[in-house]
Amino acid sequence: MSLSDTTLIAEFISGNSNSFSILLDRYKKRVYGFIYSKVHDPDLADDIFQDTFIKVVKNLRLGKYNDEGRFLSWVIRIAHNLIMDHYRKIKRLPKHESKIENFDVLDRLVEQNSSIEESMIETQIHADLSLLIEELPDSQIEVLRMRLFQDMSFKEIGDQTGVSINTALGRMRYAVINLRKMIEERNLIFTQ
Repeated sequence: MSLSDTTLIAEFISGNSNSFSILLDRYKKRVYGFIYSKVHDPDLADDIFQDTFIKVVKNLRLGKYNDEGRFLSWVIRIAHNLIMDHYRKIKRLPKHESKIENFDVLDRLVEQNSSIEESMIETQIHADLSLLIEELPDSQIEVLRMRLFQDMSFKEIGDQTGVSINTALGRMRYAVINLRKMIEERNLIFTQ
């Protein structure tokens, strides 16, 4: 029987470094795969992977991990932030002019990385929101999806679900309230 992430984390914090090795072995392929899918450079992916787990160890030792059974999501979030830091750093590099028509190669790179960064942030926001939405009661999920993803009116939602317009409105309102509450409790940021 394999030990849970929670147990391994507690053992690591208590001084059992072997427990962290088990966690690392459990998730290294998924974390590296995530990083590589974003940076498409094996050397850079290796560096960010290493920095990610250095930061994970540091944060675990400082007690900054709030165990909600989402260790992998937390590690992915750290990796994502380090990837963003890398792209921000590239933006701040000094510009070097090319002798051919004063073409600034770095401008092109920054433009490209900017759109990559925005795309990555948007993807992460959607993934995080999807996870939060799944935690809502089924009736709220149903109304939220119909309203936001199918662009249905509250009358149409009421007709399709067999409830009044006011009930559909109420479910939507509570879905938004519950999402805001979860975002606030978990200190999540959903801006670009």
